[in-house]
Amino acid sequence: MPRASRAASGLPPQSLRAIAQLGKDIALARRRRKLPQRLMAERMLVSVQTLQRLEAGDPTVGLAVLASALHVFGMTTRLASLVAADSDRAGISEDLARLPKTTHASDVDDLDF
Repeated sequence: MPRASRAASGLPPQSLRAIAQLGKDIALARRRRKLPQRLMAERMLVSVQTLQRLEAGDPTVGLAVLASALHVFGMTTRLASLVAADSDRAGISEDLARLPKTTHASDVDDLDF
């Protein structure tokens, strides 16, 4: 039985729904590839029970298990782009808000090429 996590037990409902949907999507991707759970688990180097927990949307399943499933599907790049800096609208907005409102032209002597 997995150890209870305060982070997992305190997740907001929308996060729990997203994790449950992720599990369903992983199960669907596996079935589309006609991979039995036993073979998928072997390729992921996990137990069948761990794969079943992942597919059931258990929020205590580790990130390495998710990464392993994505690797089996050939989708590892999707994990890398989840919170990519260039798609972080809120972060970009914060960066822009911190920019100076005015700039001053540098002296001609400073422009030494």
